[in-house]
Amino acid sequence: MITFRISPAVADAFPDTLIAVVTATGLRGHQPWPATTTAVEDLEQQLADGIWAPADETDPRIEAWHTAYRSFGTNPRRIRPSVDALGRRMAKKGTLPRISPAVDSYNAVSVRHALPAGAFDLDHVTGDIDIRHADGTETFTPLGEPDTVEHPKPGEIIYTDTTDVLTRHWNHRDAHRTRVTEDSTHVAFVLETLHRARDEHRLTTAVGELRDLLTEHSTGSTVHYLSPAHPQVSV
Repeated sequence: MITFRISPAVADAFPDTLIAVVTATGLRGHQPWPATTTAVEDLEQQLADGIWAPADETDPRIEAWHTAYRSFGTNPRRIRPSVDALGRRMAKKGTLPRISPAVDSYNAVSVRHALPAGAFDLDHVTGDIDIRHADGTETFTPLGEPDTVEHPKPGEIIYTDTTDVLTRHWNHRDAHRTRVTEDSTHVAFVLETLHRARDEHRLTTAVGELRDLLTEHSTGSTVHYLSPAHPQVSV
């Protein structure tokens, strides 16, 4: 089993954090996922029809992440939270990127609910996963750049396993090693809010939608919640 942990320092700095960890097993990423295709196309059509648009940085859910990024020394208008970057891209192009069925699924849920989401191929994770402040000695290889090595700035919030960093700037960019592809069969999806009191219902709704998209293409899924009150879960 792999344990996800929120460090005491992160819990103290963001006491209303709530993170859902949805773990899927037996994923079948090489077959069509029609429900995901429909979910993505429906959002694109709603945007085209002017009846819905992605949340921007004036939305309290996005604004909260900008404030968090600034608190650990990241400029959120240069290095944007994942959901902000995804929403801006969709608003500009009118479409969501097509990556793989599993990634397209969490992207659709993320932009629909204005909640950051990501995923890790657990078969490529080493040891446990900690959400903590970087000390500056860690290494990170960005998604799509397997020959690049970066070092997070001290104080930056990261996801990391025992090998190196899985996500920089909390949720800005994922690592190449644990990227989710059509070949991934054992995946942990994470969906996050900094304001449980306001967003818990929205988060649980998003989790339900993601699990619905996974159901026909996996052998099963489970969900656990991380918070300062419950700072670790094993999946």
